[in-house]
Amino acid sequence: MAGRYESNPFDEEEVNPFADQAVRRTAEQSNYGGGPFYTINPTSVPPASNSRLSPLPPEPADFYNDLSAAVDIPLDSAKDLKKKERELQAKEAELNKREQELKRREDAAARAGILIEEKNWPPFFPIIHHDIAKEIPIHLQRLQYFAFASLLGLTLCLSWNIIAVTAAWIKGKGVKIWFLAVIYFIAGVPGAYVLWYRPLYRAMRNESALKFGWFFLFYLVHICFCIYAAVAPSIFSVGKSLTGILPAIDLIDETVVVGIFYFIGFGFFCIESLLSIWVVQRVFRYFRGTGKAAEMKREAARGAMRAAI
Repeated sequence: MAGRYESNPFDEEEVNPFADQAVRRTAEQSNYGGGPFYTINPTSVPPASNSRLSPLPPEPADFYNDLSAAVDIPLDSAKDLKKKERELQAKEAELNKREQELKRREDAAARAGILIEEKNWPPFFPIIHHDIAKEIPIHLQRLQYFAFASLLGLTLCLSWNIIAVTAAWIKGKGVKIWFLAVIYFIAGVPGAYVLWYRPLYRAMRNESALKFGWFFLFYLVHICFCIYAAVAPSIFSVGKSLTGILPAIDLIDETVVVGIFYFIGFGFFCIESLLSIWVVQRVFRYFRGTGKAAEMKREAARGAMRAAI
């Protein structure tokens, strides 16, 4: 009896879980009386590898931020800093010298009556010098603004004249009238600024009698041109190159749209003529009231005498 129950099948046996599965099953069969419960081919079970990964060595404390590493930052020596400071002082002295020289030249030009005019109008593309609020006396600023409106009005008239003549050209009136309209604009607007507006601007600023005389001479030519363009007879102009009342009447029967364009141009030239007449009257009244007429006569006499000598 003792030999029969020598081995207790229920005793717990220390079994290595990584041991060969076939050995385990053989032991279990022997514990249960050698009677196999099932049969497994030991070659079909892969042997378990008793592998254990060794841990990585610990990283040093300053692995990601090595504070002990030396940083090589080049530092200028005191000698280099002094050298750069001397260079900056030399450049500053040169700039101050140039500024003083420029100011001296501007003062000399101002004493000689030469004004340096900086181009400031129109603001988006400056092509002329124009500053009524700062350079024209207060009591003459309103009149100068009206004169400037006359210049802008002439620009509008000649621009619309090109549009209307272009419409007439499209309707078969010939390309010649379009070229004449472009010539009127190219010659008229810059010519008006140089011949009568700039002399009036300088006359208002410097109270120059000769400048007033120059303005009157060419502004009367301007008024005559505006009146002629408003009528537009075919005496000097070719065909329908100006949007006057006579071409408008002729074209309204042929093409209504082109005729309307010409009537609008006729209205623009009429308004420009009336504004110009008002401006010349006001300027002449101021010219006579300040005694500039006698001064202009004296200056003209002295100029004629110098020319004769």
